[in-house]
Amino acid sequence: MHCRMLTPIDFAAFDAVMFADGGSRGNPGPAASGAVLVDSAGGLIEEIGCYLGRATNNVAEWTALCIGLEAGLRRGIKRLAVRMDSELVVKQMSGEYRVKHVDLQPLYARARALARNFERIEIRHVPRKQNALADAVVNAVLDQEAGARIS
Repeated sequence: MHCRMLTPIDFAAFDAVMFADGGSRGNPGPAASGAVLVDSAGGLIEEIGCYLGRATNNVAEWTALCIGLEAGLRRGIKRLAVRMDSELVVKQMSGEYRVKHVDLQPLYARARALARNFERIEIRHVPRKQNALADAVVNAVLDQEAGARIS
């Protein structure tokens, strides 16, 4: 699989890019997280999808960041560019916004701890259409789970 990069990434500075997204159908409702790791040539490194059960969209977004960071570390990636369409998570990770909600604080702490293991990490907000890879993983997981419940 070859992935088309819609957002410019300086691959002299990064080994890979991780697209992360979370979503819930209802808020809260059935929720999933997805992350996609892509190399500098646009090649797929790994896709990770996780069904969360009943959760909020914000929990799903934070979980997506965490599972993507964990996958990057497992793969030995040292310099990671992260792209998410959740402006809230990006601004909370940068310290611009505080994480006030008690349910999000453990996910925030986990993401911060994981991020410290990279030599270089850059987390930026992108428009939703530039995060289509991760969004597709989220929807596939939710659709699969919905189909499993019907069967």
